[in-house]
Amino acid sequence: MIMAPEDYMAAQGDRLRIVADSEIPFLNGVFEPYASVRYIPGTRICREDCADADVLVTTTRTKCTRELLEGSDVRLIAAATIGEDNIDTQWCRENGIDIRNAAGCNSGAVMNYVFSALYGTASRKSISLKDKTIGIIGAGNVGSKVASVAMSLGFRVLLYDPPREKQEGSYGFVSLDELLEEADIVTLHVPLDETTRSMAGRDFFMKIKPGAFFINTSRGEIVDENALKDAAGKLGPLIIDTWSHEPNIDRELLELADIATPHIAGYSYQGKLNATSMAVRAVARFYSLEPLYEFFPQITIPELKAQQLDLRDKNQGEVAALLQYNYPIFTDDIRLRMAPDEFESLRNNYQLRGEFYTT
Repeated sequence: MIMAPEDYMAAQGDRLRIVADSEIPFLNGVFEPYASVRYIPGTRICREDCADADVLVTTTRTKCTRELLEGSDVRLIAAATIGEDNIDTQWCRENGIDIRNAAGCNSGAVMNYVFSALYGTASRKSISLKDKTIGIIGAGNVGSKVASVAMSLGFRVLLYDPPREKQEGSYGFVSLDELLEEADIVTLHVPLDETTRSMAGRDFFMKIKPGAFFINTSRGEIVDENALKDAAGKLGPLIIDTWSHEPNIDRELLELADIATPHIAGYSYQGKLNATSMAVRAVARFYSLEPLYEFFPQITIPELKAQQLDLRDKNQGEVAALLQYNYPIFTDDIRLRMAPDEFESLRNNYQLRGEFYTT
């Protein structure tokens, strides 16, 4: 028998105290039967807000550091994002704060972005993608989806992922030097940490194949943007969604990019549903809120339903047209170019798109 919320919380004792990023969609009202919730824009969450909170439900906009959390009651950070680079994970764990993220929540959305951008740019520049090699740096949730779709479209795929190679063995993986030497398309899908920060630097771009596409949808700080600007004349199309020093992006790099977007590659309707669901479930299981163990937002927007695309036996122009019809990525590019000072607003007010998946 499922208890009514008020009976459930009476049985559990004191109500939880939650501080949540007000920009997380589909969250309002979910915890209220079981907890006291304050919604605050992520960039404005401060030490005073956290002092008497048990839980932070965050995005990357909140820097979860010692300065924010020391002396607080916070025992759980539930991130509705895949990354943890905004969190001082070592300090948090040393101080009894658990961290849960939404790994893989937006992998489909980022895959959609990569192929819409790739085929859209190739079409605009009359570049043939036939028999091309795609080098995927980071073969986790996103990179694996990119690899699967790439293979179905006839690309040769090279994978560089040292953690997976260490765990699984060298078969199926290549060195970074081999990937850079052979790949016609290089796409980054790694988390930001001390092993990846500025990994795409001068040596990286010196070794990259001339004319190669370069795509970054992971984190801006993975790329040395000065080195990228210096290498731009050697490279093929540049596709950039993530930037160093967001929201204060490098205007010179913006002008050099063939597609430039405001860190929205993962901003699909399905990705946001998944992210919110995973954050809620993390809190529910940590604090034994059984009614929310299997929570998923009960929101249906028919026009954003995921679309199945049959890309088999299609020529490049047909594939490009189908992808652009489902995600007209150049609209996002134009919006950023028209108002680069509005980077954060473009993210916060982004109109979610429906995903597509392929057969």
